Amino acid sequence: MKEEQCFTIKQTAEQTGITEDTIRYYEKIALLPRAERKDNGHRIYRQEDINTIRLIACLKKTGMPLEEIRPFLAVSADTDPAEYPELVELLRSHRENIVSQITSLQQVVDFIDMKLEEGRYRRDCSDEGIDGVAEKMSGEPKPKPVSPGEMRYFSVTAKAGKSQASVR
Repeated sequence: MKEEQCFTIKQTAEQTGITEDTIRYYEKIALLPRAERKDNGHRIYRQEDINTIRLIACLKKTGMPLEEIRPFLAVSADTDPAEYPELVELLRSHRENIVSQITSLQQVVDFIDMKLEEGRYRRDCSDEGIDGVAEKMSGEPKPKPVSPGEMRYFSVTAKAGKSQASVR
């Protein structure tokens, strides 16, 4: 039988994109099992450990708190999800929150794009000619219409360029 490959903490950190300190912390709070040790005391990790760290990193990127991640680690990858309906529901709910965040962020990106596009055609003080007469711009495009999503984030006065104390 082929011997399983082992990795140092440095190699594990490189493969997972998680710092060595964070890996040690996950062990300390028992999110990860204590790493096996070589005779010299150095930690060794197996592919299964790397997969677990990647799962933690993935769920953490979604904003899931470490304590909510813990139950997912107790379930093996080949387990039938139907055996854990509460975890499936938690994951579905978390997914819905992420999709909502993506939608909100896309609305912000659309608004920023609109402002950048408008700014390209806006004249400023440097548009005056040498003799002090303002140069005329012809064919200035109409601004992009404001979507209801953008309205939720920015008031009409902010879109008109007026200062505003608070932005939602």
